[in-house]
This record gives sequence, structure tokens and C-alpha cells, in this order.
Amino acid sequence: MLPVLFFLLSTSSLLAQADPLNQFDQFIQVGMKEWQIPGMVTVVVHNNEVVFSKAYGQLDIRSDRKVDQQTMFSMASTTKQMIAVALGILVDDGLVDWDDRVVEHLPNFKLADNYATQTARVKDLLTHNLGIKNTDKIWVWDSLSPPEAMQRYSFAKTEYPLRGGFSYQNMMYIVAGALISKLAKKPWRAFVQKRLLDPLGMQHTAANAQTIQTLNNYVTPHVEDYEDGLIPIPLNFTQQVDAAGAMWSCADDMARYLRFLLNKGVYRGDTLLQAKTIDYIFRPQVMVSPRAYSTWKLIKPNFHSYGLGWFQHDYRGEKLDFHTGSLAGMVAIAAVMHRKNTAVYFFANKGSANLRHAIMYKAMDVFAFNDLDGKDWHRLIFDLYDSSKQRSIQRQKAKDKQQIKDTKPSYSLEKFEGTYQHKMFGTIKVKHIAGKLSFSINDYTFFKLNHWHFNTFRSDKHPEWRYRVFLNFNLNAAGQVDHLSYEGPYIQLDFERE
Repeated sequence: MLPVLFFLLSTSSLLAQADPLNQFDQFIQVGMKEWQIPGMVTVVVHNNEVVFSKAYGQLDIRSDRKVDQQTMFSMASTTKQMIAVALGILVDDGLVDWDDRVVEHLPNFKLADNYATQTARVKDLLTHNLGIKNTDKIWVWDSLSPPEAMQRYSFAKTEYPLRGGFSYQNMMYIVAGALISKLAKKPWRAFVQKRLLDPLGMQHTAANAQTIQTLNNYVTPHVEDYEDGLIPIPLNFTQQVDAAGAMWSCADDMARYLRFLLNKGVYRGDTLLQAKTIDYIFRPQVMVSPRAYSTWKLIKPNFHSYGLGWFQHDYRGEKLDFHTGSLAGMVAIAAVMHRKNTAVYFFANKGSANLRHAIMYKAMDVFAFNDLDGKDWHRLIFDLYDSSKQRSIQRQKAKDKQQIKDTKPSYSLEKFEGTYQHKMFGTIKVKHIAGKLSFSINDYTFFKLNHWHFNTFRSDKHPEWRYRVFLNFNLNAAGQVDHLSYEGPYIQLDFERE
């Protein structure tokens, strides 16, 4: 009997391996475990049918509540392609043209370079090529309204000529949201709700993050701290990221949205967006550096471009449009391969969970190319990002060793107390209470400080961002503190003392 039993088990195993849905599911589960992702969802649409939709894990590692197909996750920057669709609807309505100058509709629009201000087109708001480097701290550090954020942004210096390069820039999508609001005569969130979400029946998608609390089925963000392990972090319902990444959605609703995209703007017989406008949104607009995504080292595409809210490259001879989304403790990815009539959406409640890239490529292998024996994208991408993570940890440990012991500040701590200004990023207020320094940025973000060495102080870990920053108080020739230098991940700024 043993040989027969062995044959039956082997046959069952082979059948399971030949089943693309089972194989894809197993691939996801293995990846989820190794990436230590608390909860996630994946949905795949092929030939206008939902061929795969599954929820995994928990809303929060402190709770037994399970993720389901209506659990809401942050769309983060995958919001951007919905903003492109919303502008496309206004183009169809005849209220704007992609080549209209922005200042024709938003007279207060202003960049540091006057030529760029007067020449920037509506489509340029969506293509990251206005010549200005990333200025995310404007919205990360403050509770500004879109007009206030735009005013601050006008101080940002250009780093290359208009349309002379690519620098990912969330602020221009906030401007795009303001443009939609102006043209539609209602907030962009209300316009997206009425003209896109309601017609698609997307009842568990929110353009306003505050509303998700009423539905009581949303995830908690998590991060992997190299010192503290996997931890939940506070959920930030701020709207500061605005049209660049404020929306939330779920697997069920994303299935509807993907069908709408693949069906050229038509959903259940209702044309929500003209086919020519969909084609324009996905048309390459600007070339992108091959360094934009680490995964491109593995893919080795022949071209890298950006449309209106979509990164693009060739994969297995076909054009693949995709966009990632990342906010504190949460990630997403959306991908569409039009000629293969295949699309995928993925959400997870863990920051830097780049299993998303592996799932995207695996989904295309299995459902677009009917290839069940393609590359082990999980292993390749995990190893790629793990080596990068280890290098980051080593850099942090090396930074920790740079402390010079047994030094003292130039003055008693109360002498460092004061207000320090930066014309674009706002105000740092340093306070001295009970022998300790602390500081706030724009009365919005708060840190405690500990003496590091000389006139340099290091903060405690920020509870949401999970990193420490440095403040160095600089003396002028008269020995007075006249400015401080803020140093955090990927940024160093000087703030002048009032």
C-alpha cells in the first residue's frame, strides 16, 4: 500500500503546483512570513475578471482581528493615479486641457524660477519634472493648508531646467488637487467621490482619511525597528499629504477600479473617462533614471519612463505601468499591463514591505504570461532589499560610534532655548525644562533631546518615524548661538535664530 499512497500524495502535490491560484497563494504566504508582514491583501484582475483576491493576517499585531477584502489600507502615493484620472475627467468635461498653463487657472501658483512659473503646464504637475528637488518636509512637518504649502514651496530652489530631468515631488500633486478643486468648484475629495468612487461602487474607499474611523475596519501601521523589532506605530489621520497620497481603500474596491482602467474608462457600460484620455494618462511623458527603483537592477529594463501618475518600464517585452505608495508603516503597489489585460493591487500594514514588487512581477508571470515556473521574485527581491537594510543598519551603528565622550556644551542649557526660522520649512522652537532640552517643528512635530557631544544634541526616537535626529547649535564670532543645524535621514538644514 505504501507505493500507492506515495503516488497519490505525489499526484496531489503536482496538481497543487500546477494550479496557478494555489501556487500564487503559496508564493504570497511564504513571502508574508519572511517579510514579517502583519496584514495584507492582493487582488488580480485578468480579462475583465477578478481572478484572485485574498486577505491575509491581522489589522494589528496586538489584536486578533483579521484582515478581509473590505479592510481599509492607506493608498499612499497610489492616490496619484486617481488624481490623474480626476483631472482627465475635467479634460473630458472641457474645463481644462493638459497643455494649459497652470497660472491660467491658479494665478497664485509660483515657483522660484519665473520662467518655470509662467511656462508650467497642467500635465507638468503630474510628471515630477519641473526642476525642483523633493520638498516633502513642507507637509510632513506642518499642518498647512494647500495654499500655504504652495506659498512655502515657492522658495524651493531649482536643481535642473524645466523638464530637464526627473525628481519625485509630492508638492505638485497637492497643487493638482487645488486645481481640481478650483475647476470643479468643490473640494477635490468631493469631486473624486462623485465622479469616480460612487459610479464605481467603491463604498470602502475614502478620499478623506478621517472618515475611515466611522467604518471601523482599517489597519494599524507597523515598522520594523532594527533595535526594537516589529512594532505598531501611531496612526496619523493628517490630511497634509492631500492629493499626493491621502486616500484609503480595500481589495474589493480596487478590483472595481482595476477593471475600470483595463476597460478603457468604462465600467458596467458607463463611460466614466474617454478611452483617448486613458491612453494619454498612460502615455510616457518623461524619462526616469534607472536608479529610481532598486528592483530595476534585477529587471534590467530597456526603458524607464513616467506617465501621468505611473512609472513605466518594459517587462518580458510588454509595457508595465505601476506605482508604489509608502507612508509611515504602510505600503501599496498598483500595476497594469494593458496589452495583456492584467492588473494587480497590493496593500500591507508594514513599512518597507517590498514583497509588493515580488507580488507584482509574480502576478504578471502567472496571469499575464501563464508562466508558473518563472523567477523566484520573492527570494531575489528579499535578498536585494535585505542587503540594503543591513548596510543602513551598519551606517547607523557607525554614526552611534562617532560620539565624542566627556564633552560639555559651551553654555548652560537655557542659553540654547529660543526660536529658529527657515523660510521654507518653518520654525523650530527649542525649550529648556527641568534640565532637559526639547524642540518642536512648527508646533506640529515634537522631540526630546539628549546631549551628544559639544554643542550637538541627539533626539529620542520619534514614535512614528522611528529615527533620531541631531541638532547642532552654531556660534558666531562673538560666541553667541546664532543658528542651528538640523540633521536627519537624507536632510540637513540650517535654521536662523530670531
